[in-house]
Amino acid sequence: MTTAPKPRTGGEILVDALRGHGVDTAFCVPGESYLAVLDALFDAREAIRLITCRHESGAAFMAEAHGKLTGRPGICFVTRGPGACNASIGVHTAAQDSTPMILFVGQVDRGMLGREAFQEIDVARMFAGDAKWAARIDDPARIPEMLSRAFHTALAGRPGPVVLGLPADMLREVATTADARPHSVVRPHPGAAAMADLRARLERAKRPFVILGGGGWSAEAVADAQAFAEANRLPVGAAFRRQDLFDNDHDCWAGDVALGINPALAARVKEADLLLVLGARLGEITTQGYTLPAPPDPEVELIHVHPDPNELGRVYRPDLAICAGPGEFAAAARALAPVEAPPWEDWRAAARADYLAWIEPRPVPGALDLARIVRTLRDMTGGAAIIATDAGNFTGWGHRFYRYTRFRSQLGPACGAMGYGVPAAIAAKAAAPDRPVIALVGDGGMLMTGQEIATALRHGIAPIILVVNNGMFGTIRMHQERNYPGRVIATDLVNPDFAAYARAFGAHGETVAETAEFAPAFERARAAGRVAVIELRLDAEAITPRTTLSELREAALAKAGKRL
Repeated sequence: MTTAPKPRTGGEILVDALRGHGVDTAFCVPGESYLAVLDALFDAREAIRLITCRHESGAAFMAEAHGKLTGRPGICFVTRGPGACNASIGVHTAAQDSTPMILFVGQVDRGMLGREAFQEIDVARMFAGDAKWAARIDDPARIPEMLSRAFHTALAGRPGPVVLGLPADMLREVATTADARPHSVVRPHPGAAAMADLRARLERAKRPFVILGGGGWSAEAVADAQAFAEANRLPVGAAFRRQDLFDNDHDCWAGDVALGINPALAARVKEADLLLVLGARLGEITTQGYTLPAPPDPEVELIHVHPDPNELGRVYRPDLAICAGPGEFAAAARALAPVEAPPWEDWRAAARADYLAWIEPRPVPGALDLARIVRTLRDMTGGAAIIATDAGNFTGWGHRFYRYTRFRSQLGPACGAMGYGVPAAIAAKAAAPDRPVIALVGDGGMLMTGQEIATALRHGIAPIILVVNNGMFGTIRMHQERNYPGRVIATDLVNPDFAAYARAFGAHGETVAETAEFAPAFERARAAGRVAVIELRLDAEAITPRTTLSELREAALAKAGKRL
């Protein structure tokens, strides 16, 4: 027998709807514009863990990371105006990274809308460019309907963010309305004709290559994609910060097709006669600035699989376009009869050999070798860790020398947003408390969101944060030396003692200046039982895993001299 709905405030209806959709964690910076929601969350505190953050950008990054790690929409609450503006970076990240996320923005009372009331902002207009759907809920009776749409929209096809404005008086208003049923995930499936066409094209290939990427993956989808590649002995790469979509220890793995790409891998992608792109958009980073291959009609035969039909043919015209979710396609691909005695076995083996050669460390300036530290990190965690990376040149060491063997172990902003690493690590440790979680962050990004150490301590969340300190905005300095050698401005940084900074919060803090110091410091951090920060002091000359600042400058000056 169905129970008749009872009168509830808008805040209560909203929180009940979140519980009905399976939400168990939310991130916020509290605001007076959604006090009725906070009050309803008090009654739901045993079901929904509310993690209070110190800045809206940190809260939004945490929600995005939660969505990326779990596959369910990350939930974030912020207040109007300044709160919404601060949280917009997380929405942009979710959009570019294809991550399901729902941002709730407190709003002025309905009777004040359009008057530029205190902190008023037009949520729909502000977020229209990044969100899959942005709207305002004006009627509390429609909350179940609109939240159902929000969850379905965030997860359907290509996942992404949804933003909903919540007028304060609407949340206080009482309504009698029934709850909606839990959401389901809707993604397209490949047709039999398309799969038969793919199989025929694969049969004719001599030098195929697979690139995995995008959002919407599951453990089953990853297993199916790997089984398909293994059965057909296909060389596989991954788009930027999607290296955990394939076991890097597998002999079909060839490396990441991303920033700082292995030149041998770039050449191999260029030489391929069949390119199967599964889930990735073929954006600027993956294609090395839209040159690998060149649009709109690539010379290589292109099979592009993507859950959003608007993405297929948007930049590149594929020879075969398949609109399908990654899991739906991977299951169908696994069921195909494999190519017998594929003629590309030597091609695959050479790609693997290139990768193994690429991940051998080379000598670097200074007493701290970041490549060997990354290798030590993997050995000490057994590959079970979740690595949350920020943005910056230092991540090149993590991408190149860490070998991902487990799905959902790499969190990084494909959009390149700085300040992501610390909040993402906190969200990851909250979602997976039994797994080691390590943030890899630069000195620049650390001081953008490092205050969220306080959030971790407040909620008993204990990631380990590795701060790579080279005293500069390294990526921009690299570009300066390449384009304007010796003319350094705006990129030098004055930093605190990051270990002392951590201890000031009550966290564990250490400094490592030499490679041999890292392993014992990491063990002490793991044993600390609370959030820990290890500052890694990297020689400024070690600007990338491949070159030094001086080498960059000398090459740029030589090139300029030749032009003169």
